[in-house]
Amino acid sequence: MAVQFGVVPVRIAEGEVRILLVTSRDTRRWVVPRGNPIPNLSPEQTAAQEAFEEAGVRGSVRSPPLGSYRYDKRKRSGVVVPTEVRLFTMMVEEELDSWPERNQRERRWFAPDEAADAVHEADLKLLLRGVEAPLC
Repeated sequence: MAVQFGVVPVRIAEGEVRILLVTSRDTRRWVVPRGNPIPNLSPEQTAAQEAFEEAGVRGSVRSPPLGSYRYDKRKRSGVVVPTEVRLFTMMVEEELDSWPERNQRERRWFAPDEAADAVHEADLKLLLRGVEAPLC
């Protein structure tokens, strides 16, 4: 099974927790920023890099991981690879106007229940419903 690292980007808006989701490049489904391990970076650093590239956000990534979920990653060749995504919470400190995948993805802030309803993976739905603001 392949392993990826990702984040659930979180902010507080009007006293409420909000979660940032992005669309996948191919299917345009709502997903969390995630990606394959990056050499010489820790899982937390890899997750933060993916959040920057895919969603244009920077912030502090919290350990331990929030949890994990599984999905079937379809490669461009058509091969399907079972993949486990280990998720960290990121308290968003900066939302950029320009980022590497800006023209390939949409990003949107959701309430936790709305974010859970927007994603497809059952285990990810459960994780998103339980998201709370990280303690500073």
